[in-house]
Amino acid sequence: MGRTVTLVLVDAAGETLGALPPFDVELPWWQEVSEVVAEARARYGVRVTVLRLLSAANAAPPGGEVTYLAQVREPVEVALKPWDDNRDPAPLRAPWAVPGGPAASLSWAAAALGRGDLVAVQQRTWNLSAIWRLEDGGGEPVAWLKQVPVLLAHEATVLRLVAAAAPGLVPAVLAAGDAGRTLLAHVPGEDRYGAGAAFCTRVAADLHPVQAHFATRTGELLAAGVPDRRLSFDRFARVAEPWLDTVDGLAELMDELPARLAAIDACGMPDTLVHGDLHPGNVREASGRRVIVDWGDAIVSHPALDILRLTADLPEPDAAALIAEWAGRWRENAPDSDPETAAALMRPVAALRSAALYQEFLDHIEDSERPYHEQDVPERLHAAVTTAAQLG
Repeated sequence: MGRTVTLVLVDAAGETLGALPPFDVELPWWQEVSEVVAEARARYGVRVTVLRLLSAANAAPPGGEVTYLAQVREPVEVALKPWDDNRDPAPLRAPWAVPGGPAASLSWAAAALGRGDLVAVQQRTWNLSAIWRLEDGGGEPVAWLKQVPVLLAHEATVLRLVAAAAPGLVPAVLAAGDAGRTLLAHVPGEDRYGAGAAFCTRVAADLHPVQAHFATRTGELLAAGVPDRRLSFDRFARVAEPWLDTVDGLAELMDELPARLAAIDACGMPDTLVHGDLHPGNVREASGRRVIVDWGDAIVSHPALDILRLTADLPEPDAAALIAEWAGRWRENAPDSDPETAAALMRPVAALRSAALYQEFLDHIEDSERPYHEQDVPERLHAAVTTAAQLG
């Protein structure tokens, strides 16, 4: 499954030039654009910067026919298909999704690094981030430029806090600027998507000292701007309310949710720093060293959220064993707590929390970007109901 890509080209002033003929790329994920940029240059000799999604044939990713707006860096020699002007107003448009936006961010990065010799390779662009790999003349990565919206802009602060508590566990922040810009040191290795139980066990052990550290320092986290997402019935109810009549069982789940939250609280687990999306693909490993990346979803909340996410794709026996190890560590920090019960009770709440997160994304993005997440809210609400029913 790949993508069939159409690029609508604009110049530096934002004037629409027309569209390139469609072409195919292998990666199906809409936000991944490195192949798109490379293929446009290989096929048509056009150097482009992808700005944003315009439309997609499918209701949601991955794959299908996808149309992007892209800025060109020089005159285009290939014949273009006429295209309607795309200068529509969009108050929620990301600063990197407009002509000149990426260039401004790359200029900031060059100034922050004090180097004008680096080559910028565009990796990703969507409503949640723009990511560029900055290479030296030999093609070796030097740093990464990441730009995120306001709701994720606390990531640089979180990285610095974690680095102080656990040196080497997260990428080093080289610089942080306005408009959600952060420069991160290159981390060698590979992202461990699909890694098994042994790897996940090591990740859980790596993270625990950090969470134990911040369990007594939530005030410091909140003062630094880490979002307060301690378990709240009202927040979940706001997300669920529009779907009560269309998601079977959701109304019943919400009726019993206050009692479930009270039972979780009675388990005696402390709130702490939560990564928010702790899966193996957000951990890079090289020579046995692991670095946890992508902290944009970090919050102050219940630590069971991370262990449930980390074990979500493991076989049930492996997941249970890992959760038991996690619980043993927490009992050492909070001897009167009941981590196993808390984790079991949290399963449907974790799905509700995901639905709330996706709704927050939708509230902060322009209409053309909504296909990235629009189906996620009802899907996670269905998952919450199903999980609650399975637990009985």
